[in-house]
Amino acid sequence: MAAAQEGAGKRALVTGLAGFTGRYLEQELRAAGYEVHGTTTPGHPAAPGLYPVDLTDRAAVAAMVQQVQPDVVAHLAGIAFVGHADVEQFYRVNVVGTRHLLEALAGLARKPSAVLLASSANIYGNTSVPVIDENVAAAPANDYAVSKLAMEYMARLWQDKLPLIITRPFNYTGVGQHENFLLPKIVGHFRRRATDIELGNLHVWRDFSDVRMVAASYRALLAAAPAGQTFNICSGRAHSLGEALDMMADIAGYRINVHVNPAFVRANEVERLTGDNARLAAVVGALAPPPLADTLRWMYEA
Repeated sequence: MAAAQEGAGKRALVTGLAGFTGRYLEQELRAAGYEVHGTTTPGHPAAPGLYPVDLTDRAAVAAMVQQVQPDVVAHLAGIAFVGHADVEQFYRVNVVGTRHLLEALAGLARKPSAVLLASSANIYGNTSVPVIDENVAAAPANDYAVSKLAMEYMARLWQDKLPLIITRPFNYTGVGQHENFLLPKIVGHFRRRATDIELGNLHVWRDFSDVRMVAASYRALLAAAPAGQTFNICSGRAHSLGEALDMMADIAGYRINVHVNPAFVRANEVERLTGDNARLAAVVGALAPPPLADTLRWMYEA
């Protein structure tokens, strides 16, 4: 748990505050003493400290930033579902929206001490490297990944004006993640005691983290403010989809019938993603990621 005085007297801005990761980061930051402000999508009801803002609206982003005057910023908002149907929106939100935010922050009379930008380990694509560190060459295999890599390159234009930190989270999950995503879909089926489930490619290995570890890592990076660096956010362990199904069978006490639906098999599927988190641990301290089975049980019992 963060020391309560870490954020005392400081304002944190979290874009995407009402989203899956944002809710957990808000808890971390408040526990550390920060006054937390954030954005959500237009149409969401406004609340104290919560601003419904379209990131592609340059003037609205600038006005929000001037109002908040943040000491630290975590930019989590974006299109995060790889299978999202509107390809153009990946680029409008993930690249142009981020540029609007950076432009607004650079225009502040008092700059934030840390600006964390959430990219993605998807930028590595299909690599032959068994364990991926931050120096592995990018080879994005879908529009989501290309948009995140483009965001990283665009952000470099602001690195002399703002203390930027790039994070590349690998897959992570937890209570509250939408069933569009693989593990929440599997857990949801077991919670409903479904007899059958349709999945895509079963031969994928992923480095799954717990959202609570991700949020704690983000908070620690904002406090350490290692400007100009890029960090993998990962557990350092990969599990196959079959292993995850076996864990859920043990938790729920029965086995589910798995059917491969060709419609769910993505073109250019990234087969294996396992991360190296040594650089992160060197800055934030030793990591103790919860075992995947513990995270699945938490989700199942929620």
